[in-house]
Amino acid sequence: MLILIFMNKFVIEVKNVFKSFKDVEAVRGIDLNIPEGQFVAVLGPNGAGKTTLVEMIEGIQKPDRGEILLFGKTWKDNETELRQLIGISLQETRFIDKLTVYETLRLFASFFDLKRDRVCEIIELTGLEEKQKAYTVNLSGGQRQRLALGLALLNEPRILLLDEPTTGLDPTARREVWAILNKLKEKPDASMILTTHYMEEAEQLCDQIIIVDQGRILKSGRLDELLDANNKNLDDLFISLTGRHLNEQTDQD
Repeated sequence: MLILIFMNKFVIEVKNVFKSFKDVEAVRGIDLNIPEGQFVAVLGPNGAGKTTLVEMIEGIQKPDRGEILLFGKTWKDNETELRQLIGISLQETRFIDKLTVYETLRLFASFFDLKRDRVCEIIELTGLEEKQKAYTVNLSGGQRQRLALGLALLNEPRILLLDEPTTGLDPTARREVWAILNKLKEKPDASMILTTHYMEEAEQLCDQIIIVDQGRILKSGRLDELLDANNKNLDDLFISLTGRHLNEQTDQD
């Protein structure tokens, strides 16, 4: 069992980070600190830099400039250690079609040397008991997203990173995912970053809202801190800052 002694009050620190792709400046000098136990929503128009920011936090992309620390440690020298502490669910997760739900979870559990009991816990948590013998190719969209979330939660991550986990789901399937994440909030040491295009999702799940556009943070804080007489709800605030409706955003950054 990995034991990491963490003395810093922030589980994630993003320090003046820049990232470009050819002539496109995706992230322009973002600073961000996330304390332990906080659930954070990152909102922004398509191309705002949300996914690029999250991918750098995940260690998938490397910043051109600046520094990212998880538990006070960089990806460069601590990748093996940090991979044990995070869970990731991307916009679209691909599974092996001819593996069942149970077999898929067992495969991923083996990467963390986890026992079958943990697989059974995840099946129950995600409500996939009746589908555990079904091939993944036969799952509905909502069931696939619940499986993807279950895979991200297998190792009981200290940080959960979700990139638009409910895009394309119907309202019922979306709320099933929310129920799983709300159970995670019961753990005081669990933290989450969520990118989403759904206003209600951010309000339901997250303690802090961060709105980004053109690679910069425009506003951040608790929802009650961000709203005022001119911006009475999150959609109003989003429009006033970016000129776009939150629920118009459908494509990947």
